[in-house]
Amino acid sequence: QIQLVESGGGLVQAGDSLRLSCAASGRTFSRYPIGWFRQAPGKSREFLARISARGTVTTYADSVKGRFTISGDVAKNTVDLQMDSLRPEDTAVYYCATGTWDGVTYSWDYWGQGTQVTVSS
Repeated sequence: QIQLVESGGGLVQAGDSLRLSCAASGRTFSRYPIGWFRQAPGKSREFLARISARGTVTTYADSVKGRFTISGDVAKNTVDLQMDSLRPEDTAVYYCATGTWDGVTYSWDYWGQGTQVTVSS
């Protein structure tokens, strides 16, 4: 059974940094794509970043490009999201997900429970 667990969320001030981590059991991350998403109250879930199988390709949403960095640790079987220059509008529950890519689209089949990030002004 595949399980994802996020950690590293918390309360920070605008301009601070946080590093989120996504740990997996039941799946070797290096063989599958991993994505980070967030959902703010009253808003739909938003894609933030993804890393391809074997970590060869990373993709970012325009809203976080240049501030967030996704990276994988093969030995630990984790995928981290380094978040710098945080803004109050980054406040949300952050989720990691894994799934498959058929060459055209991604299917995010497994999700973690989420970790809260709150950025105060």
